[in-house]
Amino acid sequence: MKKIKKTNAARILDKLGIDYEIKTYEVDEEDLSAVHVAQVCGMDISTVFKTLVTRGDKSGVIMAVIGGADEIDLKLLAKASGNKHVEMIALKELFPLTGYIRGGCSPLGAKKNYPVYIDSHALQHEKISVSAGQRGMQLVLSPKDLITAANATVAELVNSN
Repeated sequence: MKKIKKTNAARILDKLGIDYEIKTYEVDEEDLSAVHVAQVCGMDISTVFKTLVTRGDKSGVIMAVIGGADEIDLKLLAKASGNKHVEMIALKELFPLTGYIRGGCSPLGAKKNYPVYIDSHALQHEKISVSAGQRGMQLVLSPKDLITAANATVAELVNSN
């Protein structure tokens, strides 16, 4: 069995003494979606969460963690984060801002400690998965532990209707 190289996100969890599991999977460059990750990892899509990077007019960069099949409601994120307006960052800004690439962006261990907002639906699950900070690796942990590790705020970020 090949040894899995720990990512910054995994090291943060180790330092905090938080239990987690690393799931590895074959990366498909053509399909980096959370839906695909759920399929190849044999996980329910409702437990696979994706990290989106946005920018608020007042707060600057914000990370939002939402269900893999969900669409973010930027108005809800703006309200939760005290901004009037929030927009997705341009893809070309992702690596310079976070140190992560598309399909491997974790809410933990970015270049800077950006505010993290986690959709309240995460709390409906015993365990969820988020990117470990590189393509092909997911961290599986309790949503409460992720909230602690990311110093995250729980908010409604997707429209339930």
